[in-house]
Amino acid sequence: MNLTASGQDYIKAIYFLQQRESPVTNSRLAAHFTVSAPSITEMVQKLHRLDFVEYHPREGVRLTRAGEELALELIRHHRLLELYLVEALGMPWDEVHAEAEVLEHVLSDAVEARIAAYLGDPQFDPHGAPIPARDGSLPHRVTQSLAILAHGVPAQVVEVDDGEPERLRYLAELGLVPQTAVVVIAQAPFDGPLTVHVGESSAVRVVDARLAGLIHVQCATVLA
Repeated sequence: MNLTASGQDYIKAIYFLQQRESPVTNSRLAAHFTVSAPSITEMVQKLHRLDFVEYHPREGVRLTRAGEELALELIRHHRLLELYLVEALGMPWDEVHAEAEVLEHVLSDAVEARIAAYLGDPQFDPHGAPIPARDGSLPHRVTQSLAILAHGVPAQVVEVDDGEPERLRYLAELGLVPQTAVVVIAQAPFDGPLTVHVGESSAVRVVDARLAGLIHVQCATVLA
């Protein structure tokens, strides 16, 4: 890749940000990276010159085809590395994100292929996030957040947000990890906390509504 690790981080950030809003404004990027506006402008102009983004100063940036391909390659590296660190090296799931952020930039195609083969060409990382295939395609599934799951409907946790180690540790304590059965049995009014049966033993957990919004589930009818 003819791009620094910092530039690659921008490509990946734009990919995720444009899932919610496209084009991605410079102010959104500045808030994401907590850097100055001139620094953002300098980087996006460089990415534009390299044909990784389309850049319009008054609108923002969008990834080009080349930019999207690079983003998916980096995401594949990252999520394969997370799973490898958990499965092969026994690292806790709350520690692997930071390590993968560093290693994703230096992983060669040869080592990536060996890791994928060792893991059995997995589709999902330890947090349940989909791993792009070598051709950039993503496994398809229909999910919704736990926060909007209808009461009494059996479901299974399939993905949790991996942005904060402390949150991952807390989710593990609650038992809210991928492949775990859940049923919402009540919610306090005014977007209050949810009461959830968790796991085969149906242990009762109280989950903040904001946290529930970061937990993705599939209904049992979809899984069947």
